[in-house]
Amino acid sequence: MRKPFAFALMLAAAMGLAACDKASEDKAQDAQEHREEAQEKMGDAQDKMNEAAKENAEAAQDQAEANRKAAEEAAPATPATTTTPADPAKQ
Repeated sequence: MRKPFAFALMLAAAMGLAACDKASEDKAQDAQEHREEAQEKMGDAQDKMNEAAKENAEAAQDQAEANRKAAEEAAPATPATTTTPADPAKQ
């Protein structure tokens, strides 16, 4: 009587483990989907960072150009002075 009961108990335990295995497959598939989604979002974030870097570079270039033009406008205009040679007779 003990052997058939032990075999039945082991069979029930094996069936129970086999039934639980399906949920772990579902969890693995869910984990793969989340991993792919995370990689996609990381790609999007990288694209946005690249765009922001381009915009910052353009802004810095525009600022440098504006600073250069402001410096040119702020510099006093030096008129061209003509010097006449000294008259040796007046000396």
